[in-house]
Amino acid sequence: MDNKNNDGFSYTYSAKEQAEIKRIREKYSQKPMEEDKMEKVRRLDAAVTKKAQTVALILGILGSLILGAGMSLFMSELGVMLGIDAGIAMIVGVIVGVLGGILICLAYPIYELIVKRERKRIAPEIIRLTDELMK
Repeated sequence: MDNKNNDGFSYTYSAKEQAEIKRIREKYSQKPMEEDKMEKVRRLDAAVTKKAQTVALILGILGSLILGAGMSLFMSELGVMLGIDAGIAMIVGVIVGVLGGILICLAYPIYELIVKRERKRIAPEIIRLTDELMK
């Protein structure tokens, strides 16, 4: 038994790779049926702003598109291409642009309103969970 070609055993350990493997494995492993209280508090807190952010983004984007359409009517020959008199297209463009600007300006106050309403709605649950966690 001659082991002339035996180079031995080599093993390289990478903490970064192990952490990545654990993260991937956690995605596919069975989750416990009951989430812990801290995770629930985090999830409820994040849900408040997520809903408000979605509504505010939709309003802001819609307002920007409407403002852009009004600017196009006012500043280009789009109205003439659509068969509208140039003077009327300018007036309509200003009105449409102002409406779009109003929607953009309303996005943040509506965000604040939704956050305030949602916080008020979930406050009892958050208070109950945080009381249990602080004991």
